[in-house]
Amino acid sequence: MMALGSFAESEQFVWVLVIGAVTLIWLGKQVASVIRGGQRERTRREIAAYIAEGSLTPEQGERLMKAGESPHHS
Repeated sequence: MMALGSFAESEQFVWVLVIGAVTLIWLGKQVASVIRGGQRERTRREIAAYIAEGSLTPEQGERLMKAGESPHHS
């Protein structure tokens, strides 16, 4: 059985750290993506409500929805 000190000095430890860091970064990006999607949907619903109540025209609502999109988003 390997002692903790020798494990910390081994190549395996480096790979465990690298894989752990990559996994944490990936998870962070996934969580951020889910949050952005929820916020985007909430905004779309609010704009639709304003259009339904007559505070905004459909054209104004469309412009608002397109204002937040990235240029390459279709």
